[in-house]
Amino acid sequence: MAINITAMRKSSTNFQLLNTNSDLRIPDFTRNMKLFYREYGTTGQPLIILHGLLGSSDNWLPQAKMLSDEYHVYVIDQRNHGQSPHSNEFTYADLVNDLRAFINEHRLAHPVLLGHSMGGKTVMHYALRYPEEVERLIVVDIAPKPYDVRHDGIVNALQSIPIDAISSRQEADAILSRYISEQAVRQFLLKNLMRKPQGGFGWRVNLPVIAQKLDAISAGLDMQGVYKNPALFIRGAHSDYISDEDRGLIKKYFPASTLVTLNTGHWVQAEKPEEFVNTVRQFLHAR
Repeated sequence: MAINITAMRKSSTNFQLLNTNSDLRIPDFTRNMKLFYREYGTTGQPLIILHGLLGSSDNWLPQAKMLSDEYHVYVIDQRNHGQSPHSNEFTYADLVNDLRAFINEHRLAHPVLLGHSMGGKTVMHYALRYPEEVERLIVVDIAPKPYDVRHDGIVNALQSIPIDAISSRQEADAILSRYISEQAVRQFLLKNLMRKPQGGFGWRVNLPVIAQKLDAISAGLDMQGVYKNPALFIRGAHSDYISDEDRGLIKKYFPASTLVTLNTGHWVQAEKPEEFVNTVRQFLHAR
């Protein structure tokens, strides 16, 4: 099957049409930014994937390709990440409105939403706000609860790199290694480093705003309501993001949810990509 990768495409005759009778109560679409995205496959039910904090659509390419044989997969860069625009506004309300605008712009009917970590919080908020429009929900290693701010050390470490002065990725890695010992984590974070057309390096992520908004991104669900369609929560056995005690809170918001544990850490999909994709397929095939 040919893979069709498109960034910021405005329209396509292959898109499924959104039910025109649905309630489209949402802020003015023209105020929402045009998100960068990658598209895999051309047929099947729409499946939208959202990355976590300091991640991007690049992190999900293997999984998106595997799923594109059955689903029309869209992998989005959320605002202030990847190749999407930067903004001083960075709350879950903003991320939900961006996703809402994307779905309506591309006229995607009843998509499956899949999100990891911060992206999981985004899709949970979306499903509670627009429950009739989400076919199924998949949340990866995040619960609908507030967390202590966990990423301030990582953000501070990234900000310690003199971005205007470094001359190579190796130099950036050497500086980052003073704060983060795990090479795999540094490699993940340094995917946010880019060469500027005029020379030198810059950040794809909006580090100053992310640093300011970590409290908002760590907050719990600021929503009422219930999402009654099937929902799958996937957690890592060696991650502490979803505990056994969180099951009750998950069921409160998502009563038809199932919790599956894989033998991984927080980056479930990256550590066990094939097992992760098989778990997603089994959930989506179940009736």
